[in-house]
Amino acid sequence: MARAKRKDKFFNYLLRMSLNLKASANYFADYNLKSVSDLVIFSEKMKEFETYGDTMVHDLIGELNNAFITPIEREDILALSISMDDILDGLYHTAALFEMYSIIEIDEYMLTFVDEIKNCVTEIDAAIELLSAKKMLHLREHTIKIKEMESDCDHILRDAIRQLFTTQKDPIRIIKHKQIYEGLEEIANSCKAVANTLETIIMKNA
Repeated sequence: MARAKRKDKFFNYLLRMSLNLKASANYFADYNLKSVSDLVIFSEKMKEFETYGDTMVHDLIGELNNAFITPIEREDILALSISMDDILDGLYHTAALFEMYSIIEIDEYMLTFVDEIKNCVTEIDAAIELLSAKKMLHLREHTIKIKEMESDCDHILRDAIRQLFTTQKDPIRIIKHKQIYEGLEEIANSCKAVANTLETIIMKNA
């Protein structure tokens, strides 16, 4: 956590948001679901990450409203914080779906989705660190990787749904799993939105 001790409070906020997002994605990816009771713990912990993220966005907006000067345009700071928060919201929403549907059997498509999302968030975290140091030109390699992984998730979604409708006969199971797949793909879309915002910042500040 030492890296978050920066002079600029707005980069401080973004670093803290990124750290919270990375911790949440790692928890989501690494948590071992063995029973239905594990789902409650899983969902509640993801809610904690999401609530903390919401609090930081709220506080950041208050600071932006009172600030005369910001290190980059205030609209870009706000867009970046909201797009990172959207990833958190998606992770919590998906965890809540696992709990609501009592799903503890994680298939290969879900595992691949989660691995891609975790890697996207790792790239976001690295990019926010570079942004806080104003190393704008070095950000692009991370945005490219995020977009490549988001594109991979589009393919995973198509393959997962094709396989689901081909092999699964239970309509309720189809509905549940389809929602999970689509929720995970939407998280990947939110990661791409972060990359797009970062590219806008590069264009304006590099």
